[in-house]
Amino acid sequence: MSDDEGVTRLSQDECWQMLHEEEFGRLAFRLVDEVHITPINYAVDHDTLLFRTAGGNKLLSVAMASEVAFEIDRYDDEHARSVVVRGSARILDEDEEHRAENVPLRPWVGTPKYNVVEIRPRVVTGRAFMLSRPWLHLTLHE
Repeated sequence: MSDDEGVTRLSQDECWQMLHEEEFGRLAFRLVDEVHITPINYAVDHDTLLFRTAGGNKLLSVAMASEVAFEIDRYDDEHARSVVVRGSARILDEDEEHRAENVPLRPWVGTPKYNVVEIRPRVVTGRAFMLSRPWLHLTLHE
């Protein structure tokens, strides 16, 4: 479905396909009266997203039952796509943590991250953009 010239809404299937294909995005969360955003690597587990984290602001926010937003994107010279997930996050109990071993969720850095967090989407939306980048086509006049 086209929103505007050059902008198209992605279907739910297209959004989930892109979520499956990527492994890096940005998590936004509220901690008291501040909004934070941080990069994370993640994996899709059925209809949820999983990520690992050490103690800190992300974990504290999840423990406080904060709503989260998560975003991934991809682009090249002519196209861009973005998927946004909004929902709730929770720390998985010890008896559920094995779910992280059944998906391609591996640490990108050596920092120990023992906590597994699940994002349960409430809303998943996506957009595709045809990039015109008009500044690339400007001609300088002398």
